[in-house]
This record gives sequence, C-alpha cells and structure tokens, in this order.
Amino acid sequence: MALRSLRAAGAAWLLLGSIAGSAFGQGDKVAPSGAAAHATDAAQIAELVAANRILADQGVLDAFGHVSVRSSQDPSRFLQARSGAPALVTAADIVEFDLDARPVDPGDKSVPLERFIHSEIYKARPDVKAIVHSHAPAVIPFGITAEKLRPVYHMGSFLGTGAPVFEIRDGAGSATDLLIRTPAIGAALAKTLGSASVVLLRGHGDAVVGTSLPEAVFRAIYTAQNADLEAAALRLGAVNFLTPEEAKAATATNAVALNKAWLMWKQQVAAKR
Repeated sequence: MALRSLRAAGAAWLLLGSIAGSAFGQGDKVAPSGAAAHATDAAQIAELVAANRILADQGVLDAFGHVSVRSSQDPSRFLQARSGAPALVTAADIVEFDLDARPVDPGDKSVPLERFIHSEIYKARPDVKAIVHSHAPAVIPFGITAEKLRPVYHMGSFLGTGAPVFEIRDGAGSATDLLIRTPAIGAALAKTLGSASVVLLRGHGDAVVGTSLPEAVFRAIYTAQNADLEAAALRLGAVNFLTPEEAKAATATNAVALNKAWLMWKQQVAAKR
C-alpha cells in the first residue's frame, strides 16, 4: 500500500483527524527527492503521531519542536510531520524523507525548516532510530552557562558524563537565527552529538536520540525533568551526580522498563482525543 493510502488508514486511529491545514505553520516548500514512494508501516505512522501527542502533553514540545523516526521499511529514509504544532499532528501530516532531507512525496505540505537536525544525525549515527528536538525551557540554562547537564537521578542516567553543547557560531557565524537550516549546520550538530544521547543547542533547546521511538520520547521527557532537578539542586549547594558506572547500569535497567511509561503515555493521550 502506498504511503498516502497508509496515512489515510492510520488517520482512523488518530484524534482530531479533521483539523484544518490552516492549523499548521509555514515551512520550506521543496521539490521531491525523485525516489519512488514505497510501502510504509501504518503502525509506525500511528506511533509517530502518538509520540507528537505525548511530547506535547508532557510539556516537552509546545507549538514548536519535532520528532522523527527512521523508516522501518528503509533505513535510508525517515518519517516526520510537516511543519506544524505537534499537538495537532495526524497521520495525514506525516512526510517521508530521504537522508538528504528531501521529501519523497510532499504533496502540498510545508516541510520543517529544521529537518536537517534529523537527516544529518541519521546519516552520522546508524544506531539512532528516532530523534526529538525540543525547546524545553528547563534545558536552556545548561546550554548558555558553564553548568553541564549531567544525571542527578537514575531516570536521567542516559546523560552519562554530561550533554555536549553545540555552538552554531563556530561554523555559521554570529548572525544566524540559531535554526538548523542547512545540511552543513546539521552535520556540525551531529558531530557535536558524537556518541552521546543528548546534545544541547546553545540558546535553542536540545536534540535527543534513541534506539527506538519510545526510547527517544522517554529520554526527551526525562532530559527536561533532570534539568529541572539539577537546577534545583544547584541552588541548594554542591551536587552529588551519578558516577559513570551508575549511569551505565541505570540506563541498562531503564531500557528494559521504559515501555511501561510509553504505554501509559499513549493511553493518556488517547483518552483525551
């Protein structure tokens, strides 16, 4: 079944399927990649829509930010919603991209300006299956000060020894709008991320990666919570951070248990449809 038909089929699961296109903001209008569309997993589209709704419901995404997932049918492609508010995403809004961030079949959809965050990280990290970019307020201070975002409790253990900070001025100068608008800036961001799970964008939030969509969502939510807790702890005094060994052990434990949170979050957003 073609991607367009699968979107329509998946829409039955999704809430607010009748939301007008005017609810979505402007993005890039780009030519399609020229590659043929192929069968895409309708269940994966539904999960991506759920991820958008969960991240909005949890306050990680607001009208801005985005989440993507590597295609289960072709690892050289990824799925992401067109430009618009995550809380309003439906299956009909999902666009398939190649790893040059070109839409395979964009139709009349405006694609996200910052899709290069996703395309370039997927290129650099074959292990990454999903990515969240948010402007969660709690993380911003750690990208603009000398304080490093490090794990203060077991749920933030994936932060390891601390999240690196991407400085866009280093490669793009001091007159940008801080957005990741080009493949070159996206590649520089991916290089700063390296093998980490989270990279902070100075003055612009974070990008969080996972080996699955539930893991990326889990990490995005707990990155913001860890940032809140770390900021609170710093106001009280010296902080006793997790050791690298503790962080590694807790991350392994959480990887087994995170589906419990994913299923709960999905049920919560489904109940609100």
